[in-house]
Amino acid sequence: MSDRSINLKNYIVDVPDFPKPGILFKDIAQKLLTSSEALEEVKRQFLAYLNAEKPAKLAALDARGFLFAGLLASDLQAGIVMVRKAGKLPGPVYSETYGLEYRDKDTLEIQQSVIKSGERVAIIDDVLATGGTAAAAVALLKQAKAEVTSFNTVIELADLKGREKLKDIPVHSLMTYEG
Repeated sequence: MSDRSINLKNYIVDVPDFPKPGILFKDIAQKLLTSSEALEEVKRQFLAYLNAEKPAKLAALDARGFLFAGLLASDLQAGIVMVRKAGKLPGPVYSETYGLEYRDKDTLEIQQSVIKSGERVAIIDDVLATGGTAAAAVALLKQAKAEVTSFNTVIELADLKGREKLKDIPVHSLMTYEG
């Protein structure tokens, strides 16, 4: 890859009426995830924020957050904490139930043994929309007594105001879409 950045928006495919009529879905699977050049650019941009934060762990949201945390963890010398949907993790877990845009509610969980009290943790996900999942992840990490350093996302749908639910948590978005 060259030393200059590429426009990541060129790697997003708009899918109308998915997952329901009236929604314009921003798909990362068809182009962004299949391009090594785009993945390197995602990594470069995230590292520009995260190197200064020095997180001990990356909280990767189920499931696409796992992909991006995997790109970053080694460079940051950070571990990965999987933030999963309920019932997917063994052992004692912390749980947080929250409202959803397309369903009534859901629950996120992390294993109680994966974060030490006071550990610096950055959250990684693919999309920030209404902010319900993001806010639940913050609440979940606070249950574990983590210091949440930031919420990091590939795409932010700004008109859905998800950032507002994160209050004092810094948000880093690689791409922002309005309307």
